[in-house]
Amino acid sequence: MSVKNVFITAEIGINHNGDMDITKRLIDVAVLAGCSAVKFQKRTIDKVYTREFLDTARQSPWGTTQRAQKEGLEFGKAQYDEIDQYCKERNIDWFFSAWDVDAQIFMRQYNLKYNKIASPVLTTLPILEAVAEEGRYTYIATGMSTWEEIDAAVEIFRKHKCPFELLHCVSIYPMEPHEANLLLIPELRKRYGCDVGYSSHELGNTATLGAVALGAVSVERHITLDRKMYGSDQSSSVEPAELITIVKEIRTMESCLGTGVRTFTERELSTRKKMRG
Repeated sequence: MSVKNVFITAEIGINHNGDMDITKRLIDVAVLAGCSAVKFQKRTIDKVYTREFLDTARQSPWGTTQRAQKEGLEFGKAQYDEIDQYCKERNIDWFFSAWDVDAQIFMRQYNLKYNKIASPVLTTLPILEAVAEEGRYTYIATGMSTWEEIDAAVEIFRKHKCPFELLHCVSIYPMEPHEANLLLIPELRKRYGCDVGYSSHELGNTATLGAVALGAVSVERHITLDRKMYGSDQSSSVEPAELITIVKEIRTMESCLGTGVRTFTERELSTRKKMRG
């Protein structure tokens, strides 16, 4: 088994806190670390949440209701236009995960290479249909999902002949290393005959490196400027210095895997001659 050029996604998600300066700094961090892409989340607030929920109390930097908090974290066209242009300037791909069909349709105005199905919406079949019909390479996160639910998602993408990759994911924020269940990576690959990646919210980096060793062809990690910042995803994200280290360690792990072919390097041949004559 050999894994080369693992696709590394820096998940910005909603960790930008509605601030374009923070967004650009996070994109810069991803570029500096050597990530392959950055990813965001897009919601149509009134489609995803009920009015009753949005009217409930929640203290945040944007107000005192759930609606104020959700709207404060949501970017519109002007912001995504700026993100699109900035990522082009920094020469890094970007994409998103939509939490409703309207959000997916809204984002079709951008010429993106990839789509993402987030774990919470894997069973929302209209979203899967809307994504699959676009025919873009799609990362499908499998957190919280049964085999039957994953079967149904895979069937939709194969029906539309849309290229996809499953992401092993454990939906715990943050996740302890012993909760990773990494042996599901080869099991997913065997069951569905497709590439498998790893989406993680773990503490540390052990499970990520183990995922690469088990053949994960992509890795997604949430990133933040500071885990102490406001936001539900900040504590399960990695800070800039950690991200740089993670990318370096993933690239080192790639080199450790080799080709799986039994051959001798010049260095080992030299040792063989010395020790075996």
